[in-house]
Amino acid sequence: MDADYVEPDLVMTKDKHLIARHDNELSLTTDVSERLEFASRYRNQTVDGKEISGWFTEDFTLEEIKSLRAIERIPHIRPGNARMDGSFRIPTFQEIIDLAKSMQISQKRLIGIYPEIKHSTHFSQLGLAMEESVVETLHRNGYHGPNAPVYIQSFEVNNLKELKTMTSLRLLQLYESDKSLQPFDQAEAGTGLTYEEMSTPRGLLEVATYAYAVGPEKSYIIPRDTSNRLGNKTSFVDDAHAAGLKVHPYTFRAENAFLPVNYQTQDRSPSAIGDFTSEIRTYLDTGIDGLFSDHPDIPARLRGPCM
Repeated sequence: MDADYVEPDLVMTKDKHLIARHDNELSLTTDVSERLEFASRYRNQTVDGKEISGWFTEDFTLEEIKSLRAIERIPHIRPGNARMDGSFRIPTFQEIIDLAKSMQISQKRLIGIYPEIKHSTHFSQLGLAMEESVVETLHRNGYHGPNAPVYIQSFEVNNLKELKTMTSLRLLQLYESDKSLQPFDQAEAGTGLTYEEMSTPRGLLEVATYAYAVGPEKSYIIPRDTSNRLGNKTSFVDDAHAAGLKVHPYTFRAENAFLPVNYQTQDRSPSAIGDFTSEIRTYLDTGIDGLFSDHPDIPARLRGPCM
């Protein structure tokens, strides 16, 4: 599908293996809830300040994780994907890297790795900090320096600053859609720093001291109005560029459920594919340098050379 980078979200097992899952709560993306041998692992805990019930990666060994099978996270929107439930195992970070490298050879083009460290403070408090392991894995696989096809991303701040001292690989600061929120590590530290402050010209200059790029939720660039239509472009891209940062917004998805009203199909069915091409063109016109998409073939056809 011509993706330039493979983007795995990373969490940790209790025996300190990095695996690719969108969440550390396993019932959203695996069949763990149907596995009677793991019924006793169900519990409640606080993750990033939120009470969550379920099964958590930090309570499972890699061997146990490998016995699970993947399921579609949003089957009501992606029923086609749900037909594949149970077909795949849960990959490790190393297996994601191996996949990218094998595709690179078969397709004869550069394919990078763009991992996100999920719930950094949470895992650190459990003695399962991921940062050193992520860097060691990337370095061991030959990824070194700011020109390597790698970005490491996080919604938190302090772990990115720590990574800056551990590696010269490129780092990206993610921004939550709700600007009033604080990165969880900042909330824990009581700094008061919010994503809104981090999106100001002054805030972006501070981010540029440790990050190469920023990954805002796409409404930072073009917000939607009360009718769910795209509004006017903000100054975010220009301000970030002025600070020397690249801009890679997230997440672009083709289904009506995720599109502005003016790009949806007339029947408004959540799972129907809308006018995704027009949305991508609109955002490319703002001057962004890249984007995260679940449907990479469409932006790949529209964009210029990869930056």
